[in-house]
Amino acid sequence: MRKSLIPFDGSDNALRAVQYVISLAEELPGLQVELLYVMDPVPFKLYAGLSDEGIRRMQVDEADRVVQPARQLLDAAKIPYRAHFRIGPPANEIALHLHEMHCDGIVMGTRGMSPMAALMIGSVATRTIHLVDVPVTLVK
Repeated sequence: MRKSLIPFDGSDNALRAVQYVISLAEELPGLQVELLYVMDPVPFKLYAGLSDEGIRRMQVDEADRVVQPARQLLDAAKIPYRAHFRIGPPANEIALHLHEMHCDGIVMGTRGMSPMAALMIGSVATRTIHLVDVPVTLVK
């Protein structure tokens, strides 16, 4: 894996995914990392009265706040990365970003959903696995 995508939501499991990629980087010199935060679309009425620029600034600020812990770990490990954010259904946006950035694999945290709950409602990780054709490493 030369380019790894880490979907990052700020959870403890997502932080462990970042730490896992850092450990991989020792064995894979030149590893590139794409750090991705996916926001759910916000109802239009919450943005009423804001300009497009104001909305964009709010989105950028939220994304920066959420990915900051991952950035700190990657910076400390001196691992090159690019941070991005997208808006939409998480699994779909993860799959789109993976293909647009030509990533070789995904390392993502899982929220530890129980098997029965995952069977009934699914999870972002499960949906992502079904949408991509690259290896996906789940970190719990």
